[in-house]
Amino acid sequence: MIFSTILSILTPVFTCVLIGYFWVRSGRSYDTELITALVTLFGAPCLVFYSLSSVELHPQHLIHMGLAAVFANIAFLALGWLGLSLLHLPKQAFLQALSFPNIGNVGLPLCFLTFGEEGLALGITFFAVYMAIQMTFGVVFVSQTFSLWAILKTPIIPATLAAALFLMTGTAPPKWLYNTTKLIGDLTIPLMLITLGVSLYKLKITQLKIPVQLSVFRLLMGFLVGLTLPKLMGLDGTAASVILLQCSMPAAVFCYLLAQMYDQRPEEVAGVVIVSTIMGFSLLPFLLWYVL
Repeated sequence: MIFSTILSILTPVFTCVLIGYFWVRSGRSYDTELITALVTLFGAPCLVFYSLSSVELHPQHLIHMGLAAVFANIAFLALGWLGLSLLHLPKQAFLQALSFPNIGNVGLPLCFLTFGEEGLALGITFFAVYMAIQMTFGVVFVSQTFSLWAILKTPIIPATLAAALFLMTGTAPPKWLYNTTKLIGDLTIPLMLITLGVSLYKLKITQLKIPVQLSVFRLLMGFLVGLTLPKLMGLDGTAASVILLQCSMPAAVFCYLLAQMYDQRPEEVAGVVIVSTIMGFSLLPFLLWYVL
């Protein structure tokens, strides 16, 4: 029974990733920049809005998830800083890869497929708060520059605030608004997974030592933080499982994009993304067995 449940969760995830991987491997074109823009500007904000504004969850649960995202970020930054100091590796290049798990492309599908609408809403809350932190302080750390306008124009932030308004007041969004955001938002998860497959094919590993070391560190650190944090916060059930899933994800592809944009050893960061994703995917059946 548990095997069939795990299989039903992983099959859609792996299928979408493999579609993207073999699509570009066959020589077909895939406009990653266009798809990323559509997901970032429209898909993800719509997914956040309709999921949070209509979910039947006590607002306190969502507040707990937001706090968990903040605490997880702090824990990853502190432990990542310590680990990179011990390994004598540059923090500006590699701290993002250790502190920014793939909570969007992989984490959200897993939360939804494992725990349904409740898991998706909790996962999205974690995702939205974590993204807000990483897209502000994280980008500032790597780029050594700060842009208030870049923060304010990130669509996921106003979408989250608008959804929170409906949720806190107990008001359902208008039907036309819910249907529109749901139609657009439902594109997000499959497009995220397909784009991940495309990215995994395009990224190349130049050497293995540093990627393997940091990938093991990222996954082990993520699992331990995800295991400890709910206990410290007094959380259990679906909320605790979602935190564990999100924290245990491999390094996000976005880390490579930042490293490439600001010339922070992008080949080695790409290696961390690829190796941690392969390791993380191979461990997913055991992770799901644990949370189920």
